[in-house]
Amino acid sequence: MTVLGPVAWPPAPITTDRLVLRASEARDRAAFIELFASPEVGAYVGGARPRDELERAVPEVPGRRPGFFVIDLDGAMIGMVTLDPRDPGRPGHIRPGGAETELGYMFLPAAWGRGYAAEACAAVLDWLGAARPGEPVVLCTRTANDRAMRLAVKLGFAEVERFEEFGAEQWFGVRPSATPAG
Repeated sequence: MTVLGPVAWPPAPITTDRLVLRASEARDRAAFIELFASPEVGAYVGGARPRDELERAVPEVPGRRPGFFVIDLDGAMIGMVTLDPRDPGRPGHIRPGGAETELGYMFLPAAWGRGYAAEACAAVLDWLGAARPGEPVVLCTRTANDRAMRLAVKLGFAEVERFEEFGAEQWFGVRPSATPAG
């Protein structure tokens, strides 16, 4: 059973004022590689991956799995939002045994600073709230990532704890239930 349990996947595309959140397609492969090869993006997620390694490893349709949303602006992928079960072996949990639904996101640097992350994450949280009412959602980010910290608070996440992981201080928060982000 996936984190999304009985929720049908993929859902119909979710539209916001500026974005479409949809399942991954083959046309997203180049943007996906760019995202993971970007030194700017990699600064907060353990480093950029070598482009040649990504070219070999990334499947024709990357991210084709439950909980993975491509963020589409005017027909092009600018980022992604994910809902995944939090690994029980990692620090930071709100229930015994872990496996809470964890929100994650990454955007190409050209899309930063325009409010797309807030818009996309709020839409995904709204979708999850309708699909799984009352489901708490967790989020973990490096404390050094000021933008991610501000976005977490804006989306309604409250700090649970801080801990060291991946050689940096992490902020771990919970959104008590996946109710509309507004």
